Amino acid sequence: MDAQEEAREFRRLGHDVIERLATYFETVDEQPVFPNVDPDALARLFSGGVPRSGRGADEVLATLDEKLFPYCTHTGSGGYMGLITASPLPIGVIGDLIASALNQNLGAYSIGPAAVALERQTVRWLCELSGYGAGAGGNLTSGGMTANLIGLKLARDFASGERAQVGGVNGAFAVYTSEERHVSIDKAADVVGLGRESLRTLPTDDDYRLRLDALQAALEADRAAGVTPACIVAMAGSTNTGAVDDLVALRAIADEHGMWLHADAAYGGGLLLSQRWKDTLRGIELADSITIDPHKWFYAPVDAGALLVRDETALTRSFGQKPSYLKDEFDDAGTRYQYYVHGLEQSRRFRGLKVWMSLERYGADELGRQVDANVEQARHLWQRALEHPRFEPAVEPPMSAICLRYLPERALPNTALALLHHRVVERIERAGEFWIGTTRMKERTWFRACPVNFRTTLGHMDRLLNALEETAREVEEELA
Repeated sequence: MDAQEEAREFRRLGHDVIERLATYFETVDEQPVFPNVDPDALARLFSGGVPRSGRGADEVLATLDEKLFPYCTHTGSGGYMGLITASPLPIGVIGDLIASALNQNLGAYSIGPAAVALERQTVRWLCELSGYGAGAGGNLTSGGMTANLIGLKLARDFASGERAQVGGVNGAFAVYTSEERHVSIDKAADVVGLGRESLRTLPTDDDYRLRLDALQAALEADRAAGVTPACIVAMAGSTNTGAVDDLVALRAIADEHGMWLHADAAYGGGLLLSQRWKDTLRGIELADSITIDPHKWFYAPVDAGALLVRDETALTRSFGQKPSYLKDEFDDAGTRYQYYVHGLEQSRRFRGLKVWMSLERYGADELGRQVDANVEQARHLWQRALEHPRFEPAVEPPMSAICLRYLPERALPNTALALLHHRVVERIERAGEFWIGTTRMKERTWFRACPVNFRTTLGHMDRLLNALEETAREVEEELA
């Protein structure tokens, strides 16, 4: 490969790709949100062996026009309200392009000194938004799964007096969380060696918040059985409804029993930007660790999660190994921050750039106004559902997630009612304007919509409810 020739091709292709993507952003709302394509057809599109000889770059891009772009889920569309993936800010997309070009590996200072400094500033900003003080710190991660994994590892190490990371888990430990937890908590309990049976998944109240009486009863039962309470995982914006547990009360309970308190704000952390609803997360600064996903409600492209800790030294105690082949011989003063010493990942993508650029470009206040707009959209749909004779909302939305269910004119058994909701969502998906999901809470099936999108409007919410009503009536007649 000739370096000059590659640079010329990059320049030409770069102009072409940016133009294509700009057009994509301008027209994304005109595309079906989800492609009507069979998985087997997609598998056939991407079948074949390893290419042994290359093709022209224009030909490769043409293949993407044929095989990739027509079959994407358009998460940037105003009608996308499904799994919590935000519409990416264009400045963040540019940030990812620059990060890929510079190819800085933030695991070690020597492979990205300025990138390390920028990412550390981004972490400090997130800590500041969370209400943490000067001793706080953290890591940017691939997302909430990894962030919750790190948080639970810190809790395990804390509860074992830092022994578990060396000798393994000895004895019985318990982790207390809500039935509305994210599945990443179950996976994390498995990976850190506590096991999924260590989870005490406790019932919620009518607002889908962890019941404190159930927590106290579980703690008493575990103490009596010789089980060590290790951690409370609080919801600070649950996936289904945006529910926020009583963080102040949970801090007091954690202190009473010598436990770590972890707040899962992977989705809800976006509310830290809010001008109107920030108090919803009151007490989050009391948690020992917090998960936030900027790629959810900070409108950053995937992937950009974050694990924040109130005391940054907890990361160093949990991860602080320095093998000889990674020793920085030029860091006698200890000023070169080594992420691998203070976190799980060795190789680390330069995730902070897109978050930093978005905050610099728009500022926290402007991003917060868009967060507030998404909350207003959910509350608008909630209000319309309240007034509609055929819909019942689960709870007044504290964030942008809203669950509602259709009430048929004649009673249907639960299995048929669940089937109705599933079929409605399937047809809504095929129609192309919206992408939402279903969920199950308290033995009932619900439609679930969650706008985290700067292109979504109140008009989208009105049209969504109309589409749900029309489609549900059709399915109801078919099931009659």
